[in-house]
Parts: sequence; C-alpha cells; structure tokens
Amino acid sequence: MNASLQYIIFDLDDTLYPRSSGVMQEIGRRIQQWLQQTFDLSPEEASAMRRRYFLRYGTTLAGLMAANAQDIDVDDYLFFVHDIPVETYLDPSPALDRMLWAIPLSKAVYTNATSTYARRVLRALDVIVHFEHVIGIEDVGMHSKADRRAYERALEILGVPGSACIMVEDTLQNLEQAKALGMTTILVDGQPDGHVDVAVDDLLKVGEVIEDLLNGRRPAL
Repeated sequence: MNASLQYIIFDLDDTLYPRSSGVMQEIGRRIQQWLQQTFDLSPEEASAMRRRYFLRYGTTLAGLMAANAQDIDVDDYLFFVHDIPVETYLDPSPALDRMLWAIPLSKAVYTNATSTYARRVLRALDVIVHFEHVIGIEDVGMHSKADRRAYERALEILGVPGSACIMVEDTLQNLEQAKALGMTTILVDGQPDGHVDVAVDDLLKVGEVIEDLLNGRRPAL
C-alpha cells in the first residue's frame, strides 16, 4: 500500500457531475449578465471580457480583481453567479456514492466557487457525507487555482503536504499548480499534458486509478 497518500481532493463543477447537466452553462449565463449590468456592456463585449480574463487569469473573477479591484463587489458577484437552483439540474448519484465509499482516503472538495454553493451541489448529488473539508474560493484568499497561493492555502487547511494528495480536475490549467506542489494529478474528460499523471474519460474510473496507486501499480495515462 502507498501509505504516503492521505487525501483525494475533487474539483466540483463539471467534475463531480457531467458537463451535460447544464449547471455551468447557467452559471456562465449569469456571469455574462453580471458583466453586462455592472459595466454597461453589450453581450459581445461582456463575452470578450469574460474570455480574456479566463485565458489570462484562470477565472473571470480573478481577472476582475486584477483589473478592477476597487470597482467591484466580490461578494455580490459570487452570490449572483451562483444563485441558481442546483437541485433542478442535479440528481442524487448512487454510482458516485459507491465509488467514494470504496476509496480509503480522506476526501475534500476544492472549488473556485464558494463553499456555500459547493455544499448545495454536494447535497443535490447526495454525497456530502463523504467530504471532511469543502474548500471554496473565500477560504483561499479569493485566489483562483491558477495561483500557487490558492493551492498552498488549501494544503494548509488540510494539514498535509502536496505529496500526500491526489487532485481530480476537469480543467487542465487548474492542475499546473497542483502538480508543482507535488500532488498526483488526475484529469477527467480532457487532453492531458505534462501536468497530468493520469487521465480518465469518466469520473467513475477514478476509483480504479486510486486502487492501482494505493497498491503500487502505475495506472495507464
């Protein structure tokens, strides 16, 4: 057994539930609406701003804080974009529940969204019982996962080094800092690069990967 691994950390959106659920599409629509209302932008201008900030900073919020730190209400932004009825998009996932029960590691969720929103999603999926920690952006100094400080703070909260953790993510760029801090990285439903140790095309295959890692077997990339 690989005794050095203590935590498996899951991203939330589009990782613990399918992209096809529509949750992130609705959040994206609300981000667009917030940008238009706040900065008096056309839909095209808001879309361009959102894309520019995402590509450079990892999230729209990180871009807003870098470019307009004195002009935005971060709490208002976070509340507005996550104020959606997640229960209408997500159902309990018995298959996810079974996989989580079978993984003999402590479990955490770490998201660029708020911890309040994350808990609503976990309750809708009926898997919140598995997670010892739910870490939101407010817990890591409002830094996005593109910022090393965010992962450093998340590790402080968990009380373990990066080498003791497995990070499961659907967004490739969010694994760069995790890998740099020594985490084992698993990419869900994406094209891997050098920041990825293992890639799976289905979240439910993560359980098999963990079994291999804990028993000293190298999973196929």
